Amino acid sequence: MPRRTVIAGTLFFLSGAAALVYQVVWQRILALQSGVGIYSIAIIVAAFMVGLGLGSHLGGAWCERFSPRRALLAFAGIEIGIGLLGAGSGPFLYDLLSLRLSHVFHPQARAALVQFACLAPPTVLMGMSLPFLVRAFVHDAVEAPRTIGYLYALNTLGAALGALVTPWVLVRYHGMRAALLCAAAANVIAGLGALTMFRSTPDTAPTGDPPPATDADRRPFPLWLVLYAVGGFCALSLEILWFRLIDVAVKSTGFTFGTVLAVYLAGCGLGTLAGIGLAARLRRPLRVFLASLCGILLYAGLAVVLLVAIPPATPFFRWFFDLWGGRLSFNLGGAWNAPSVLRLYLLLPVVLYGPPTVLMGFSFVALQRAVQDDARRSGRRVGLLQAANIVGCVAGSLAVGLLTLTWLGSAGTLRLLALVGVMLAVLGLALREGGALFATLAAGLAALALALPGDQALWRRLHGMADGDRAVASEDATGVILLSEHDDGLRRVWVNGRHHSVLPFGGIHTALGAAPAAIHPAPAEVAIIGLGSGDTAWAAGFRRPETQRLTTFEICAPQLGLLRGLAYGPDPPAKLRRFLEDERLVIRLADGRNALLRGDERYDLIEMDALYPSSPYSGNLYSLEFYRLCASRLRRGGLMCTWAPTARVHASFLEAFPHVLELDEGRILVGGADPIAIDVHAWQARLTGPAAIAYLGQPRVNELLELLRRARPAVRRPFAPENVNLDLFPRDEMNSP
Repeated sequence: MPRRTVIAGTLFFLSGAAALVYQVVWQRILALQSGVGIYSIAIIVAAFMVGLGLGSHLGGAWCERFSPRRALLAFAGIEIGIGLLGAGSGPFLYDLLSLRLSHVFHPQARAALVQFACLAPPTVLMGMSLPFLVRAFVHDAVEAPRTIGYLYALNTLGAALGALVTPWVLVRYHGMRAALLCAAAANVIAGLGALTMFRSTPDTAPTGDPPPATDADRRPFPLWLVLYAVGGFCALSLEILWFRLIDVAVKSTGFTFGTVLAVYLAGCGLGTLAGIGLAARLRRPLRVFLASLCGILLYAGLAVVLLVAIPPATPFFRWFFDLWGGRLSFNLGGAWNAPSVLRLYLLLPVVLYGPPTVLMGFSFVALQRAVQDDARRSGRRVGLLQAANIVGCVAGSLAVGLLTLTWLGSAGTLRLLALVGVMLAVLGLALREGGALFATLAAGLAALALALPGDQALWRRLHGMADGDRAVASEDATGVILLSEHDDGLRRVWVNGRHHSVLPFGGIHTALGAAPAAIHPAPAEVAIIGLGSGDTAWAAGFRRPETQRLTTFEICAPQLGLLRGLAYGPDPPAKLRRFLEDERLVIRLADGRNALLRGDERYDLIEMDALYPSSPYSGNLYSLEFYRLCASRLRRGGLMCTWAPTARVHASFLEAFPHVLELDEGRILVGGADPIAIDVHAWQARLTGPAAIAYLGQPRVNELLELLRRARPAVRRPFAPENVNLDLFPRDEMNSP
């Protein structure tokens, strides 16, 4: 590559890194207002991508009006503009919109419009950057595929780096505000670097000479727009499916999304680089492009078939199987074992989707080889193609995220994509791009559609269940739930691959529900964040007739269906059916934090079901701002209860509530705005009445009495700022030092 192109690629590398920092952080900030459910996240991602697509279209349409020299100047302005908007995005999105104008995010339809309006200025500029850079550096059609591929590859590899360093370095050590400033600095450096190249950039107009006629079998440009849109649909559909599988398989933490996304983007970037060297040799780019799409879908399905079919006792694979079933334990964030990290966050993603992402990148070069026949139109064509691809990406994201995961499940969605691959192979046959090749691909994809396992087999495998184990899974767009039955008589509830709670009721969840209900004089209105096995909500309802309503917020919808199936099946766990039939119980499928923010209800008790602090988005529920939100939703004399697994949770809770009791040596905290009298006799009277004993059972009553007898006022100690979890610095979730 010419030295100038290498420098431009380096600048575009920085731009790509910044873009992924923005995406990860903006998604977190906006989710604070719209919730972390699949529907709100899908809308946020769609808003981001629509801006990119619109920018690609506008950039392609406008860049032809610029000479190469002025196009480079425009690129510099675009990058500096993104940097300025990115630097101001934290105060704008969080301090202004989230803290002062949160009402604009309700209802969801208006939230979607607001999110698009907020993200449109920077994302439109991001989408415009590649067409203008292509206009500045592509001077002849022969070199166009290599130059465009090189710029695209460097940008994608930069995006991979941005996705990786955002959770591991920027947010973990410095928080989201600093992450946004680092990304803005990268954009400004890219813009200033382009300005330094401006003076030495010749203003020679690109030639219109096409490459040699034998180099490509030309097809109409609109056909390529359609095909690249289909490619985007398949790519984003598979991305969602791969992330769903990885989410369960690695027992997801706050590091998971960025890490596995980095592998995905790195594969695309490396595939593009590999294609650059072969660009000049591609004589049938349509054949290569269609075969690549079919190969992507074929590999994706075969990997899942093998994942389910491989015997659990297979050497090396046994480690994964034992981890999935809980016979081994590894929690990234709480542990830093290098071999385990490499197995889960490098080897597993590479095997699952490494080759397909390389093919995605390679197909981009084949696409450019086919369409770039006039350097004067290269920027326009790049912009239009990217816009079409993003339209397909948005369609795939919405179709899978909002529809097929719920209707068909992950396995069914993958089967549907295999059939899309069959249609692409048939198209290759119809266009006479290779009879034997596409007939083989069509047959292979059709056989794959039949061979793919069902959802039960898939999720049983990823939870480490052997053939004789008793377990049932349920999935929809909101998550994957599995109930397993064990020889010790316990049923275990698994949420997105993590063991959450057990049946029958008992343990920490019962204490979180019943202890504050015993402390409060008359808890009429009770809110519980998180359903799980139902233990916390059930225990909170032992006060009859005082407690009139138990409102439970659950973000993962399949939990309720599995619990009902268990309650009305043979040998149900004790008290589960009675709990689900309780007329006081109201279950709302919603993000609990978002529901409290949007609603105007006030509660006597707000209780948070136990959640591992390393779980994704747990920082939204262990932050100082969340506890203050809960305090604002309490009635006079109301109480909030939380599990306090870390010193930072303890400090954050005490900062939010002026009066706090510690239970279980500080592992359970009960706080309120008013003084909380330690009245063990009153608590004992509430727990030892005939109705309470019949509801809870004598063994649990005895455990609760012992817990409450050791209640004490929380000791307030001076704390440093780094000892508190904040919305924009979720230190416990990221295991910050």
